[in-house]
Formats: sequence, structure tokens, C-alpha cells
Amino acid sequence: MAAEIQPAHPAHTNRLAQEKSPYLLQHAHNPVDWYAWREEAFAKARRENKPIFLSVGYSTCHWCHVMAHESFENEEIAAIMNREFVNIKVDREERPDVDRIYMTFVQATTGGGGWPMSVWLTPDLKPFVGGTYFPPEDRYGQPAFKKVLERIATAWKQDHEKIVESGSKIVDALRESQTAQPDATAKIDGNVFENAYQQLDRSFDPREGGFSMAPKFPRPVALNFLTRLYARDPKSESGKHALEMDLFTLRKMAAGGMHDHIGGGFHRYSVDRYWHVPHFEKMLYDQAQLASAYLDAFQITQDRQYADVAHDILDYVARDMTLKDGGFFSAEDADSLFEYGKPEHGEGAFYIWTEKQIDDALGKDSEVFKFHFGVQPHGNAPEGSDPQDEFRGKNILIQRHAVAETAKHFKKSEDEIRQSLARSREKLLSIRNERPRPHLDDKIIAAWNGLMISAYARAAQVLDEPRYLQSATRAVKFLRANLYDERNKLLYRNYREGRSSIEGFADDYALVIQGLLDLYEASFDIESLKFALQLQETQDRLFLDEKRGGYFSTSGKDKSVVLRMKDDNDSAEPAASSVTALNLLRLAQFRNDKQLEDRARRTIDAFAPTLSHFASAMPQMLVAIDFSLAKPRQIVIAGAPPSDPGAAGEIDPPSSSADPGRTNGGTGNEQTRALLQEVHRHFVPNKVLMLADGSEGQKFLGENNEAFRAMSPMDGKPAAYICENFTCKAPVTDPKALRDPLPSR
Repeated sequence: MAAEIQPAHPAHTNRLAQEKSPYLLQHAHNPVDWYAWREEAFAKARRENKPIFLSVGYSTCHWCHVMAHESFENEEIAAIMNREFVNIKVDREERPDVDRIYMTFVQATTGGGGWPMSVWLTPDLKPFVGGTYFPPEDRYGQPAFKKVLERIATAWKQDHEKIVESGSKIVDALRESQTAQPDATAKIDGNVFENAYQQLDRSFDPREGGFSMAPKFPRPVALNFLTRLYARDPKSESGKHALEMDLFTLRKMAAGGMHDHIGGGFHRYSVDRYWHVPHFEKMLYDQAQLASAYLDAFQITQDRQYADVAHDILDYVARDMTLKDGGFFSAEDADSLFEYGKPEHGEGAFYIWTEKQIDDALGKDSEVFKFHFGVQPHGNAPEGSDPQDEFRGKNILIQRHAVAETAKHFKKSEDEIRQSLARSREKLLSIRNERPRPHLDDKIIAAWNGLMISAYARAAQVLDEPRYLQSATRAVKFLRANLYDERNKLLYRNYREGRSSIEGFADDYALVIQGLLDLYEASFDIESLKFALQLQETQDRLFLDEKRGGYFSTSGKDKSVVLRMKDDNDSAEPAASSVTALNLLRLAQFRNDKQLEDRARRTIDAFAPTLSHFASAMPQMLVAIDFSLAKPRQIVIAGAPPSDPGAAGEIDPPSSSADPGRTNGGTGNEQTRALLQEVHRHFVPNKVLMLADGSEGQKFLGENNEAFRAMSPMDGKPAAYICENFTCKAPVTDPKALRDPLPSR
């Protein structure tokens, strides 16, 4: 919504107009005298001895928009803010470090959190009052924002020294919680998997899937753990049930209204138990992680419904969330205008339909579509899921019947129904594209791009789809060109109209490295692996806790960040240490490097207290532990690179000596491709996949590994070696011979 960023006739302009963040720009014409998070604001607070009001949100946040319209655009409220406080606005996606500290405070003191986040700080940046959304008048059980501002201003003047002392104690307590010696009695053993499984099972919704009643959030990290638990022992009761929970949840989400059945992709979460009424924003990190979860399900089951959803997500991102130069945008808003040229807007306006709109658009296909997707004359939002009364008379599409059920109801074949539904979706997409689109947050965030690179690289393998490999390759080239400083070996956080000045955080490094490892296994471009190792060296230098293990979220360079923290929770995005532990284990296998493996184990051990008490808090760390406890398995394909048009476009650094003809396809070899296709058909999570083709890549990977250096084709034919610690079974040249040693359901 361009109007939210740049009003046509602004009455006010504040210093946020000089920023690049879409969220900050949305507030550039508030009457509030906003500052960005920088020394200019802190110095003013110290000089005038005023408390700081810190407001944190992001550009596609519905309730951030609501509070902005109700309070930050209100002249009377702005006057109080400008008189009594120094007001700072932060985009949490640009500054997750700032957000993380003060969100921890808000959660600890109020029992909840969310965005917009509202925190009052002393001039030396120590929090003393916090909350989230405040209404303009008393409602929802919350005091009016104006009243809160006046009370805090009065308290600061009357009890200034007491508030400063309280803020210092709060920060000291938070710091102590981060630096406390780990519990020496906490141990990680095989029971950690059973404990996490039991905890997830207790929270599982057996009727609708997911791990809560309402609201329902996708939690891909939990699904990652469940599939690995299944792979550990597919015949055990816990393994079978873990897979059932995973697959049932994925099917329910795919059928639900949280899934965009017209344009593809998934909304942020469902407000109800049935995955029906979503909070309509779309986040890149959800698309990436859910695509990977559906790919896992397809590998395990070979059921095309999961592959279809993965295609649906990836094609949506390629169409609507990809910069022409290759990077991936951050999010699409929940809100949009109802009509061009009019200011009225609402949540989900872009996505919802009246029955008449569907009838007018679809003609003879209308009845099939309405039956299949639960369209009702008076709207279909479940009772209690529309507190703002925004969806009265509107329909949020949800798959009420399977194709087989729809076919039976209309006495048609399943193919006829599929064709009818495909025609209908195409027509509705065309109509929807004429509506005012939701605001696009076009920041390109390193961490989220790393997740998306992983999804496309894995999809290129599992779905045998060259264009997905091209998407992953182009994104890495974009990141390297625009978010990486080759001279200083530094990654930067985000790009929008140029690279930001914010250096990358631990999760940026971890998730980009993960993407590069996945891209190497999809393309065998050794430059991806070399770049991953380079980034790992920098991550270790900037973020590794040498004393206790694990990785701090921040480097400690920015003194305005009052606390270095380690994430000990895999939530909507996996924690940096969880991802890094697995990255190090994989790199150790690629490079035959015991030091990397030891660093991974120290990282895992650093979180033993959390895992021993609440294992399901860190399901992505459990994925790393599973890898560490399994016998390391390498699958090596010896032969010329597969011929694959999707592999074109190597990830060369500015001055690379790589031979693109060898590392990226050359003339290729269909026999190599056939072996790889068989490998990709199987779900083998605890493996590394390598190519021995006699080129620079084999030389590099063979530097510490004599066995790998010696691998070669058999009798002139590409061969597959399956090894544990590079003790290998006899190589095979027939893809069918790979079926027995690789797991299948």
C-alpha cells in the first residue's frame, strides 16, 4: 500500500523520511518527532534527561498499522509524546538485536509479547515499562495510550532516580540469565528425543493438526524434528506417530484458509482452530520453511499432494516475491485497499470473495468451485473468528471436500473436477490481480534469503526441477554481490535501494551458510562450499562464545545494544545456534575436519539445560543432535557432472579460477543424473552428498580425505559410493542398486 508509505499531501515530515526501511517510511509523516535507533536520539535523551519511548514493529504488521492510525497520527497524542519523550521507531526485521532484548523484557514483565512493541527506556537504554498495542481509549482490558503516556511522564519526573535504579536492576537480571554458568548436571542423551516427542504429542490437536488450539501457527521446526524422529526408527510406535502428526498437520494446513488457494503460499497464522481465518500477511521465512517441510513429506511418502503444495509455494515466491536480479523480498501485508483511489482498507481485502463475485467470474464452473472451497451466501468465517466484523458476507477459501468427494457429488470424473478447479483458480487469480495489492516489504534480508535458497536448492533435487536451481543460484549471486564485503569478509543484514549499514547477525550467517550447503548438494558448484566455509570463519570470529559454547546473536560491536544474548528457542525462525550446530556437522563431513565437529558438539552442549528441561523448545537443535548421534554417512557420486540446464550460472567470487564447464554441467552425463535422481527419491536426512568428478571440487574436498581423492567411475560408468566415515560399500553403477541401501517407506 503505497499510500501508507507516502501520503499524497503530507501535513508533517519527520526524520524517518531519510530512512530506507518500509516500516520507518510508513511513519515518516506522523506528527510524532520520530528518531531512528542511533546516537542522535540517545544523546538528546541524555542531554534533556528524558525517557525514551521505543516503538518496534514491521511494515506488514496489522496491529502496527492500527496503532499508527489511532495514536501516532493523532495530533494531541503526538504532542504529549514530543513534549515528554524522545521517540524512537525500530523495524524489528532490520534490528532483531534491539527487538530481542526488549521483547525479552516485555515477556518477562507482562507474560506476553508481540508487535507493535511499546517500551519506555531510561536515557542509557534500560527498560522500565513495556507492553505491546495500546488503544486510543480504554478497551480490550487495556488503558488508553494517552493515559499511559501521561502516567509514565509524571512518574519519571517524580521518581526519576528510582526508575533509573529499577532499569539497571532489570538489565543486570537479564544479563545474569545470559551469563550464568550452565547446569553441570544437565546432560543430553537419547531421552531428549522421547521427551520432545511427548511434549509435542501432548500439545497436538488430533482433530485439526498443529500444536495448539487457537490461534494456530505453523511451526516448521517442530515438523523437521518429527520427520527426523520417524527416520531414526520408522517401525517404532513413536516414529510412526511422529510421522502421522507431521503429515496430518501438513494436510490440514494445505486444505485450510491459511493456504492461499488462488495465488499460492501461506499466510502467517490462523486465528481459529481450523486453519481457516488467517492473519493475512505472508512472510518469506514461512514460505521457505514450509516448502522444505512439504518436500520432506513428499520424499517420505511419494504422495504428489505434498509435492504440489511445495510447487505452489515456490512458484508464488518466484512470481510475487523475487527481485529481477535474484534476491527475495521479505513480506506482503495483511491489509490492502478495497478500491483504487479510496482510503478505506481492511485485512484480507485482497484475498476474500463474495458468492456473487465467484458466480459472476466462473459461470458454469461456479457450483463445483463453491462446493469444493466452502463458499457460502452469507460468508464462511467460523463464529468467533471475526471480532472486527471484517468478513461479514465474505468467503475465505478453504478446501471443504477432497477432489474425490467433489467428483462424487457432481457425478463427474476426478480429472474433470481438477480441470474445472484449475480453470476457476486461473480466472480468479486474473481478477484478483486487478485489485489493489497489499503493500510489499521489499527489503532483502540475508537470513530469510538463506532459508529460501535452501528451499529452492532442495526442491531442485527432490522435484527434479531445473528452474528452482536457477532461483537458488541467482539469489546467492545477488547476496554475494550486494550483501557481502569481500575485503572484510563481512555479511550485511539487508538490502533495499542499496546495502544497509547494519552488519549481519548470527542468524544471517547461519542461514546463508545452510543455503550454500544445500546449494552445493544440488549443483556441486564448489564455490558454494568455499563461500560457506568463509562465512563460517567470520561467524565464529564474531559470534562464538569461546567459554561456554554456542553463538551470541550479536557481535558486541554496537554499544547501544545493552546485552548480548543467545537464542534458546526455535520458534517462527530457527535459532542461530541450532542451525549452526548442524552446519558445522555437515561441514565437518565435507572437509573431514574434527575441529568443526568438536565446535558443533560444544554448541549442542551449551544448550543442555534448556533441552533437559523443555526439549521441544529447540526442535531444530534436536535435528542437529540427531545428525551428531547418527553414523556419519556420505553419498559420493563419481562421474561427470549431470547435464542440467538449471545448473548454469556458477557462484564464482569476483576472481575465481573455477572451471564453469566442469563445475556446472559441461557436456554433462545422464547416467550421473540417473544416480542422483534415485538418491533424491529417498529421505536420508543425516547425509552429505558429494561429487567426485576429477575437477577442482574433488581436489578441494580431497585435501583432507585420501579416500575421497581416490574415488572414480567404474569401468567408465558413473558410480555411487555409500560410505560411513569414508569406509565405503562397493560402488554401484545401476540406480536400482541404490534402493536397498537407502531407506524407503
